[in-house]
Amino acid sequence: MLRFSITLFAVIMSSTSQKYECLEGGTHKPKPSPEPYMRECTLYSKSSCCYADFTEQLAHSPVIKVNNSYWNRCGQLSKSCEDFTKKIECFYRCSPHAARWIHPNYTAAIQSVPLCQSFCDDWYEACKDDSICVRNWLTDWEWDESGENRCKNKCIPYSEMYANGTDMCQNMWGQSFKVSESSCLCLQMNKKDMMAIKYLLSKSSEESSSSSSSSSEEDACQKKLLKFEKLEGGEGEQTR
Repeated sequence: MLRFSITLFAVIMSSTSQKYECLEGGTHKPKPSPEPYMRECTLYSKSSCCYADFTEQLAHSPVIKVNNSYWNRCGQLSKSCEDFTKKIECFYRCSPHAARWIHPNYTAAIQSVPLCQSFCDDWYEACKDDSICVRNWLTDWEWDESGENRCKNKCIPYSEMYANGTDMCQNMWGQSFKVSESSCLCLQMNKKDMMAIKYLLSKSSEESSSSSSSSSEEDACQKKLLKFEKLEGGEGEQTR
């Protein structure tokens, strides 16, 4: 799952001034480009940092492993938990925006990607009855000679490993994700992300430190989100 822990420690230190269009290492492309034949991760098919053949590994259920990383060391994931795990895997592997949050020291890693509180809560709810044996999926595995992940500790329910959705989102992948204070300027791993990313990538959003500016960006995002939801609702009515 999101197996870049080996690459994480193998890549060289990067210059913070250098710009990347895709993360480095693993299955990432040098630059994002369309992938119309993706079996999964289709949210990123118009501009993808992964090749379509990578998504074959995610195109069946249950998912056994991705590359050499097994997802079933504590038993098969439930379908609901697997679906959320796929969303995280797809974002890391395929999103053309993941490099916006590139780790300052490791070009194959991400840091502090803002996730919506609702997404984290729903993810936790989906997985709480599944079992897990590591708290940090990037560093806590034991890797055997073939490069496959093994449990060092016993399997316990997600609900025992993590206190809640916030705890899970901010610890399961190390420093990769954080829970956003905003309900709009954050990612949900769905179509709504394009609105949030528009503001998150804007120069004013990145550089401004004033609360008034932050408030105006939040308001603008919320208005865009409301229009999007109304549009989606209207299209749904027309297709029924």
